[in-house]
Amino acid sequence: MPNTVPPSNPPTTRPDAGALSALRRAEPCFWANPDRASNLPTALPAGATAISLGDTKAAVARFGRFAALLADLFPELGGSGVIESPLLPAPALKPALGWTEGKGALWIKADHRLPVAGSIKARGGLHEVLEFAERLALEHGLVAPGDDAQAYRALASPQARSLFGRYQVAVGSTGNLGLSIGVAASALGFQAVVHMSADAKEWKKERLRQRGVRVVEHAGDYERAVAAGRAEAEADRFCHFVDDERSLSLLLGYSAAAFHLQAQLEAAGIAVDADHPLFVYLPCGVGGAPAGIAFGLRQLLGPHVHCFFAEPVQSPCFLVQMLAGEGGHPSVYDQGLTNDTEADGLAVPRASLLAAALMRPVLSGCCTVRDATLFEHLVRVLDATGERIEPSAAAGFSGPGLLTGSPAGREWLAGTGLDRVLAGSTHVVWTTGGLFVPPHEYARFVERGRAGLAAHAV
Repeated sequence: MPNTVPPSNPPTTRPDAGALSALRRAEPCFWANPDRASNLPTALPAGATAISLGDTKAAVARFGRFAALLADLFPELGGSGVIESPLLPAPALKPALGWTEGKGALWIKADHRLPVAGSIKARGGLHEVLEFAERLALEHGLVAPGDDAQAYRALASPQARSLFGRYQVAVGSTGNLGLSIGVAASALGFQAVVHMSADAKEWKKERLRQRGVRVVEHAGDYERAVAAGRAEAEADRFCHFVDDERSLSLLLGYSAAAFHLQAQLEAAGIAVDADHPLFVYLPCGVGGAPAGIAFGLRQLLGPHVHCFFAEPVQSPCFLVQMLAGEGGHPSVYDQGLTNDTEADGLAVPRASLLAAALMRPVLSGCCTVRDATLFEHLVRVLDATGERIEPSAAAGFSGPGLLTGSPAGREWLAGTGLDRVLAGSTHVVWTTGGLFVPPHEYARFVERGRAGLAAHAV
């Protein structure tokens, strides 16, 4: 088929004008990425370098080398040393979300159950800590290139802990990444410091303190906490700062999830091809975690997987960045938004430029959701499946409805021809956290969600 020649004169109305208008009004919206490429090159630019599926495989191999040590350090892994979550069928949830027949199957990638850190951040955070520990261990002869998982158990020895104890691992976080980094670093013997913003949940701070992690609280938002942590680390050569906005190690740790999901899809008999597209909905804060997962999935499963990022209406930093295009780095405040949301892990004013540039040809789109809807979805998930998630983890459950029910979503489906194969599609909503939410806090979430649902019923 010959290539279509684009019109010589650009349209007077941008395709994203509707999304931008809804974004500024803090209304839920769906946006399709016009720059998504059907076929990706082997390697994609990521900051000053380029990454490929080979880098994801290297992250998977690193997790493998540390598996026996992780099993020793974290009994909750049941001896496997594998930090992974189940893929859960959720047909009972479809009526609650207003689904009609012919729109495909619904599944939940249950990262709210991830052991050790209890959230999607477990993979990336743990990977960066392990990579740093491995580098130090290789430099000091505690392990050698080619050593297997049994040899890596030596990194729990007094000698190794003495080495790691001279170093500090620091991170800026609204909560879940801080939990991941803090728990992993302290378990290996590092000094662990987490710089947390004012909107971080108090119970997450207390859980870190119980693990021996030093928590530094900042009056500002996530961006200021990260900046403070970065500045402190730059002044200390024995401090390794985990930079959520710029870290390739974090991003590649997240990307390792693609291999687990591929195996889970195959075990469930789920095909991913032209007649059976896969739609994946990922809650998004600064962008590193969903970008890593989306990168891995697109490189591994090909063009028939479509990833969408879900964000709160007051904190849609990734959508703001994607609408701005290359060269700019606006914040949600620039659009008249507040960055106030109960989804603390998503309360980020400005997106990672590393993640945004990587996602330009990869991402299929973004959607936004009101806070009230997060709590209602949390209750719907509880009632239909028994799963306990936190508000951040509920963001993706608006994705299927906006894709198949909004004018912008239906237009994109028709334009791509995916409306013709929707019945054979699979929708995977990726959750974030929830495992360690205290019972009294979760009860408050449920109460708020039920109140919202009751108001709709009147």
